[in-house]
Amino acid sequence: MAILTVTARGQVTLRKDVLQHLGIKPGDKIEIDLLPDGRGEFRAARPTGTIDGFVGFLGGRTAKVATVEEINEAAAQGWAGEGRP
Repeated sequence: MAILTVTARGQVTLRKDVLQHLGIKPGDKIEIDLLPDGRGEFRAARPTGTIDGFVGFLGGRTAKVATVEEINEAAAQGWAGEGRP
């Protein structure tokens, strides 16, 4: 178990071994679920794209240029019915 200290500003620094265990790198985001009894569960936030969001690439709504791999992945997820609410 890792014990962390909260600063006067309410900040906590996660140790390098904890971040490595969670697969979190500099610039990544962290999700936290607030659980009963004052507990929390956190994990590395993983972006979840949808086929609807991907269509924006094709419609010129963004400056991002999709790679062939991104196009193939989005198409495979769309055909599998993934990525739709």
